[in-house]
Amino acid sequence: MNIKNYKEKLFKSDARKRLIENFLSLSVLQIANYILPLITLPYLVRVLGPENFGLIAFSQAFIGYFMILTDYGFNLSATRDISINRENKDKVSEIFSSVMIIKLALMIISLILMSVIIFSFEKFIHDWIIYYLTFGMVVGQVLFPVWFFQGMEKMKYITFLNILAKVIFTVAIFVFVKEASDYLYVPLLNSLGFIIAGILGLWIVFRDFEISFKFVGLEELKRQLKEGWYIFISQVNITFFNNTNVIILGSFTNNTIVGYYSAAEKLIRAVMGLQIPLINSVYPTMSKLLKEDINKAVAFGKKLLIYGTFTYVTLISIILLLSNEVIILLLGDNFTNSEIIFKIMLIIPITVFINNIYGTQFLINIGHSDKFSKIIIISGMSNLILCPILTYFFSYIGTAISWVIAEFFVLYGMYYYTTKYIEQLKLKYILRFERH
Repeated sequence: MNIKNYKEKLFKSDARKRLIENFLSLSVLQIANYILPLITLPYLVRVLGPENFGLIAFSQAFIGYFMILTDYGFNLSATRDISINRENKDKVSEIFSSVMIIKLALMIISLILMSVIIFSFEKFIHDWIIYYLTFGMVVGQVLFPVWFFQGMEKMKYITFLNILAKVIFTVAIFVFVKEASDYLYVPLLNSLGFIIAGILGLWIVFRDFEISFKFVGLEELKRQLKEGWYIFISQVNITFFNNTNVIILGSFTNNTIVGYYSAAEKLIRAVMGLQIPLINSVYPTMSKLLKEDINKAVAFGKKLLIYGTFTYVTLISIILLLSNEVIILLLGDNFTNSEIIFKIMLIIPITVFINNIYGTQFLINIGHSDKFSKIIIISGMSNLILCPILTYFFSYIGTAISWVIAEFFVLYGMYYYTTKYIEQLKLKYILRFERH
């Protein structure tokens, strides 16, 4: 087969071409997400030390609650809404306007809540400035319409703007952070990167997509809130895995211990991030495929599951064998305590990938966001009960074990409900086909 014929086969449909372009765009972004942190993380942990690095990680975990609140599940619900109505410019403008109004209102509420918490507890008052500097991440995330670009399947904009923000942050870190006392520059520079990307994202939306801002009615705002509710509840509970464990660990121990745990966790999240280009680029395609042909959608999902899991198991096996070298190379001698946590949590990227296939690609797409939410809530509550107990007795090792257990609860729930409802949909599809 010559190159011309190969290209024709590869791009034989606009949908496939768009899927491949989106996947490549998000893959480039993910590569940048690896390279740039691999440059800054080793530098920051060595310059700041475990204590200051732990303080920054604690503040980011705290602000993470407000990032979830302002997201409100729109990265899935609004993405789906935009994707379905993308040919209707007036409807897209209405969706865009309503989502932005809600997100801005939630940002103001978040700022008020954060201020009340900070000035009500001694642990927060002492380092109040770092929390306000970190809050800039919330502002930037609210401004950046990632859900819009995903719905329009124009991932190249997400790639360009995110890389721009990370490059600004990376360069600035080496310019301004020279010693441990410069730790306040880290949240400041990180927030500036988010805000610049957000402003540019809005500019592109209005310029390239000819979207006009509308003052939408109360009914449309209620509809968007209702659409995103179950996903929002799910995301809140996912935060119990992402952020609450750090908050609990910081409450039982100190910033140095948090530093050891957070450094290992960042490496785990880097491994987990490998799946982001695939999951995000496939989601709109899977939405349409499930509406058109359930059997094709299931076959497509099985391929993703098999190939993705095999790739992850192979990669993680290699990383596990070289874990000591990885920790020393990326974190330095001061973070050798992070190795045991790193090893315990290496199973998590595999479970999260499988959960994303069953949960995000299938369960949400077939209209069972409520079951998705239920699974996350139960798992989140189990983590909320287990984490303080295990952390109290086993310090950061207990915190890591709690996260692993909670992810296995999610895995079981996603598998159970997805297989149940897929079989029901297959039966309906057969009956509908026989009638015609």
